[in-house]
Amino acid sequence: SQAEWEQLLTNCSAFLFYGMERFISHTILNRLVAMSIPKCHLMILLDLVRSKQSYQRITNSSIHKSCKHIAIERPTETVMLLSLAGVRSIIANQWYTTLQGNAERLDAVSENLLHVGRTTGQTVRLLQR
Repeated sequence: SQAEWEQLLTNCSAFLFYGMERFISHTILNRLVAMSIPKCHLMILLDLVRSKQSYQRITNSSIHKSCKHIAIERPTETVMLLSLAGVRSIIANQWYTTLQGNAERLDAVSENLLHVGRTTGQTVRLLQR
């Protein structure tokens, strides 16, 4: 529920979203824009996985949204909104990907941040290669 999302986001120092489609499609945009999330130091968004079913779901839900609303749901705009809400550092997919691709990214991020002890910048740089 939206209340659970809000509670998780406002009370965490790090947040990992690993899911299908766009992170923003799982929240109510107006509520997200009004949130204050200064305690969240790192947000990792491993989303943008698209299947035939998810593509159809996005297409159907987009019919009821304005062009401006759809534009705000793009990856760069999502990161800007989260940054304005107070999230300090965000690692996010920029393009659509496969389930396998996201699983590999999650492994690499987890390994480098938690096990090896690299910084977020070093970890992102490794992902870009």
